[in-house]
Amino acid sequence: MNLLETNRLMIRPFCDEDAAGMLEYLAHPRVNCFLDDRISTLEEAAAKVQKRKEDHSYVAVCLKESGQVIGELFHLKEVPDTYAIGWNFNAAYEGKGYARESAEAFLSYLFLEKRARRLYAYVEDDNVRSQALCERLGMRKEGLFLEFISFTNHEDGTPKYENTYQYALLKKEWAQHHSR
Repeated sequence: MNLLETNRLMIRPFCDEDAAGMLEYLAHPRVNCFLDDRISTLEEAAAKVQKRKEDHSYVAVCLKESGQVIGELFHLKEVPDTYAIGWNFNAAYEGKGYARESAEAFLSYLFLEKRARRLYAYVEDDNVRSQALCERLGMRKEGLFLEFISFTNHEDGTPKYENTYQYALLKKEWAQHHSR
């Protein structure tokens, strides 16, 4: 994916200099689905950046002024034209509209450049911020999967299953939303 720019952000492939910024948001994942990505050292962040550099489904979200990495967006293609999407952002940059700004550009890229017909996102039922972002992006809530997946365990060691919403957006819905 080539560089995307918004008014305040650059969305680009990961590079070696991104390790410190990545460490800031992956040292303490705020949502259970990112627990497998948890890292605690700069060395682990550098190794994760190397993996992200090779995996073109992940892109870095950076402040245009400083180049500071503040999060990431990702997509996973399902044949023939559907993509699962998601995001992970540094809590220090919440409430400034960066997630929406970058996600809007990312959705445009997926619909126009990648020729996506349908995008969807899974969001845990307690992740209110991501639910609100999905809705601001024009995505509709398609359903709630009860005890859908487990990322953590209860104190007794048994799996703690997450209730998960699915949000989706068709290209024709996106086009209608953006023609206004």
